[in-house]
Amino acid sequence: MVKNDEAASQKGRKACCLVSGFLEEMGLDSRKAREIRRQTLVGLITFCQWQLSRIDDDTSRPKRAEPRKTKGRRVKVV
Repeated sequence: MVKNDEAASQKGRKACCLVSGFLEEMGLDSRKAREIRRQTLVGLITFCQWQLSRIDDDTSRPKRAEPRKTKGRRVKVV
């Protein structure tokens, strides 16, 4: 039983080392990963704020009396 546990822990270490090695080869260290994560979150926050401002603008504008009429178009499928 002990050998199986040791083998499993070695496989876990190997996978971790493989991921770390792969990220290093790509030039991505923990500092760079943190920076990318931060940029992604800031972008997501900015997008959400933009959507909220659009929602607020939609509620302040009066609604149209008549809805827009859209015309469908035919598409030929080959």
